[in-house]
Amino acid sequence: MATFMSQLSHTGRIVIAKPAFGFAAPRRVATSVSLRNAPLLRRGVTMAAAGEPGTAVQKSEDEWRAILSPEQFRILRQKGTEYPGTGAYNKTKDDGTYECAGCGTPLYKSTTKFDSGCGWPAFFEGIPGAINETRDPDGRRVEITCAACGGHLGHVFKGEGFKTPTDARHCVNSVSLKFTPGNQS
Repeated sequence: MATFMSQLSHTGRIVIAKPAFGFAAPRRVATSVSLRNAPLLRRGVTMAAAGEPGTAVQKSEDEWRAILSPEQFRILRQKGTEYPGTGAYNKTKDDGTYECAGCGTPLYKSTTKFDSGCGWPAFFEGIPGAINETRDPDGRRVEITCAACGGHLGHVFKGEGFKTPTDARHCVNSVSLKFTPGNQS
């Protein structure tokens, strides 16, 4: 039976390692894992902590590849970036909700979207509990990920002087999103 290891790092993240080919490959999770998920961890399941306690989207790399397009996989799972000005939602102004393209978790309401001129969809805040923020190792940027599946969304920049309620810009890859028009409740 494969072994499993986890540890709490000095930053408060849990490092989860899933054995592969006889050795463990650590993966970082931006939030803590609920004790309700402990049996899953003992079985060596790689998971990302969700926005709601005790819930998480759990998929293997092969499962992600099967449900995502190659471009979605590159961006959501491998932390890629789409070219500026090419995303489907950069200029979208319709009412609705933007969800994670990987797991369907609602991330942003259209009322928080604004035109920052950066070439990617920009939002001044996410739906509470839906997005995790993790400072990049070099300290220059803060990565934003889906709290339910850990999918890479983009980066958040603060203090740029935008006239929004938060003075924050969530710069998001369109490929990471799925738009659902209509009611935002």
